[in-house]
Amino acid sequence: MTVLSVLEPDMPLASHLAANRANWDERADLHFADETGFYRIAELLAGANLLLPIEREELGDLDGRSVAHLQCHIGTDTLSLRRQGAGVIAGLDFSGRAIAHARELARRTGIDARFEQGAVYDAPQILGTRYDRVFTSWGTLVWMDDLERWARAVAGLLKPGGVFHYVDCHPTAWMLAPDADGNLKLAFDYETAADRPLPVEVVANYNLSKRPLANRQTYEWSHSLSSILNALIGAGLTIEHIGEHEALQWGIGDGMTQGSDHLWRLPPGHVRVPLALTIRARK
Repeated sequence: MTVLSVLEPDMPLASHLAANRANWDERADLHFADETGFYRIAELLAGANLLLPIEREELGDLDGRSVAHLQCHIGTDTLSLRRQGAGVIAGLDFSGRAIAHARELARRTGIDARFEQGAVYDAPQILGTRYDRVFTSWGTLVWMDDLERWARAVAGLLKPGGVFHYVDCHPTAWMLAPDADGNLKLAFDYETAADRPLPVEVVANYNLSKRPLANRQTYEWSHSLSSILNALIGAGLTIEHIGEHEALQWGIGDGMTQGSDHLWRLPPGHVRVPLALTIRARK
């Protein structure tokens, strides 16, 4: 990805979100086609659980519990939650194209799942308020401009005693980008203001597709670890566990390699960097 140097100072938030939605509508079509196999749709249709080891360890056996999956994209992980033992499953995403593809995958797998289009901030109004679990993973918070509203939505979905499972890129890793030689360096602030998102032109899709995107302009928000945790605490959730992991769903820099578990890691001898963050919080 290439970060642009200038952000229009008077650009309204609605324009940022419209640009992001156009980008993700286009990416949803590309990811559903799965020409690179990154989304492993053939495996899903053959009966596989596509949740990665970090996610499976975090979630454990869901044992028939109800789960709401925020920012579910095309639904591959949502449907895998059923194969992880979930009972009722519901996915939410702001991209209409992603939701259409998710519903099609539910039809083709025969898995009973509910998929709805809408903003994360409105999740309790759209999906309901009595879930045993809420789940979100990989590349989610960078699209949120208001962590307090996000955390209140998460808490609003949960029944008392319900648990939120968060799996995503570590805030430290979000600060890194490859230089011209492919070496990782500090490139971004650890936190950005709600009205000053990072303008990012997507020139390389993380699913390794070579197909160019027409809607390349996006806007992202960096969030510190303290901001994430304090937002959840402020919404009334109790932090039960925090995990840091040296693996990621996608590669950053030329030196990372993908293992048989589909996770990417830095090469041996590289300075150790936390790449993924997991949080478990209870209402």
